[in-house]
Amino acid sequence: MVAITPGLAGEDKLGPTDSRYVDVASLPWKPTPTKGIDMKILLLDEETGLMTALFRWEPGTVLPRHEHVEIEQTYVLEGSIVDAEGEALSGNYVWRPAGNQHVARSPNGALVISMFLRPNKFLDGDLAGQELK
Repeated sequence: MVAITPGLAGEDKLGPTDSRYVDVASLPWKPTPTKGIDMKILLLDEETGLMTALFRWEPGTVLPRHEHVEIEQTYVLEGSIVDAEGEALSGNYVWRPAGNQHVARSPNGALVISMFLRPNKFLDGDLAGQELK
């Protein structure tokens, strides 16, 4: 496993077993393929697909139908995310098993931290066949 935090200052000087203290505020927000969702990658292993990231959803954003290839976990810091199965409000947590498919929405915006073992696989629309990285 070769995990990194993209943009982490001084990471090149750390040994393989050293802790990584991340100043999250200094990391840039970068756009995702879904308009209205930006992310800050906190941990990424491109070989395995392991990723932990903050996602900022603008009000009214819809994430097209996608499949969770492995377990996905999300903790809602602000706002809420909604799908046909329920709503995760600020301070709550949702996890989805491998194979779960859904369309996610954020009617009023949200800030979430999500953890993936493998990237989502998009199934519909312009993102079909793409993975979120």
